[in-house]
Amino acid sequence: MGALDFALPMLENSAYTRIRVDFDAALSDTLWVTLKHDPANGMHNFSLPLLHELHEFVQAVKAGSAHWRHDGRISPVHYAVMRSDHPEYFNAGGDLKHFRRCIGDRNRQGLYQYSMLCLDIMFEWATCSNAQMSTIALVEGRALGGGFEAALSADYLIAEEQSTFGFPEIMFGLFPCTGAMSLLTRRVSAYQAERMMTSGKIYTALELLELGIVDVVCREGEGRKEAEQFICNHSKRRAARQAVQRSRNRASPLDYEVLSAVVNEWVELAMNLRPEELRVMDMLILMQDGVARSSVPLPVQCP
Repeated sequence: MGALDFALPMLENSAYTRIRVDFDAALSDTLWVTLKHDPANGMHNFSLPLLHELHEFVQAVKAGSAHWRHDGRISPVHYAVMRSDHPEYFNAGGDLKHFRRCIGDRNRQGLYQYSMLCLDIMFEWATCSNAQMSTIALVEGRALGGGFEAALSADYLIAEEQSTFGFPEIMFGLFPCTGAMSLLTRRVSAYQAERMMTSGKIYTALELLELGIVDVVCREGEGRKEAEQFICNHSKRRAARQAVQRSRNRASPLDYEVLSAVVNEWVELAMNLRPEELRVMDMLILMQDGVARSSVPLPVQCP
């Protein structure tokens, strides 16, 4: 197997501390990828350590041609499900503290590197589907900003009914930069995508189901069971369904150069935020710190 054998040693779950990867051979060879919440590190968002682990993991999956080493065997991965172990959040998005430090220090490069790392992970995850693997986002809480983008980057999106989604970046003069427009317009019109990115509205899972953005909505606490049932149904005609899936992706391809240009524009905008916009960001950071300590859901509303 040559190149495959060379790549596969990287696929070791023991190497990860901020994500947990479990392989379920009985469920049509499914990888469960869980974003682990560490209360000591504050808000459940995309910190740099988490991003580096996710990047390493996604690269390993692609390098291994969607195979996983477990129990001394090498198996193909037919499904990969991303979820979170946080009781309230799938993910709250970008690390606002990091953004604020970079802006305050005039560290344009640090902000750019963070954003490009997010973009690379999203792009690789959104394009890693091949002849044998489908990706699923299982949202069992709030998916905000980059967390919403991460969910959209999967082939299918399953959400529990209490889940909410939105892009709060407009509150402090920014916009979602990790592919939101490109990902949303695979499912809705560009006009609808623009409204979602600039309104500050928080959407329920049922609202997004009606829009065609969420594929399945289930009762609270039944997300994993619903994902398992989805995989069972999908796998009955997996070859045909994945052929249609690849056709959909060819019809709406992601353009890395376009996505990179959006990141550049976002960094320029972030470095020139007005004082009143920075004060809103500071307020949200304080709110996030309070949520991290109290485990109370963050109320995200436009000021």
